[in-house]
Amino acid sequence: MGRSAEISRVTRETDIRLTLDIDGSGKADIHTGIGFFDHMLNSFARHGFFDLTLSVKGDLEVDTHHTVEDTGIVLGTAIKQALGDKKSIRRYGSMILPMDETLVLCAIDLSGRPYLGYDVLLTSERVGEFETEMLKEFFYAVSYATEMNLHIRKMAGENNHHVIEGAFKAFAKALDEATSPDPRITGVLSTKGTL
Repeated sequence: MGRSAEISRVTRETDIRLTLDIDGSGKADIHTGIGFFDHMLNSFARHGFFDLTLSVKGDLEVDTHHTVEDTGIVLGTAIKQALGDKKSIRRYGSMILPMDETLVLCAIDLSGRPYLGYDVLLTSERVGEFETEMLKEFFYAVSYATEMNLHIRKMAGENNHHVIEGAFKAFAKALDEATSPDPRITGVLSTKGTL
């Protein structure tokens, strides 16, 4: 049985359909109605080797908030479901990712305890149609729906496109590492016996 999930979530604000294969090859088919967000999620799938299909119909006539936050909730729910009992996974993952002048750190613990540590200063209100304050809301939603510790920190960077893309790519690489099986691990990597 593959490590995959299929999630549908419908509210008065968004209608989301998502499929995720943790053990994919980086294929993506993504349509959120926000071009830059699509680009970021495509980068996430490609650099994490996750197969991701996503269709979002959101109330973009209001703003991007509900679309971005609810996508984070659904993606986090899919990650949690796809990982199941978390047996044999490495649990921890980290990446310090360079992108031109930008350097972004991401560290993950698939601990079953949600927490977001976020230190990413952005200097513009938008990149394309993406409201930059939504970067934190997206990662907050993912971290709490997955029940992971997630830390993201900008170590260097001036171009907001590069910083945001660096965050998505660093997250992808750290998550790929954390979800990878390790044959030395029997059960789960915890002295408590559960994650």
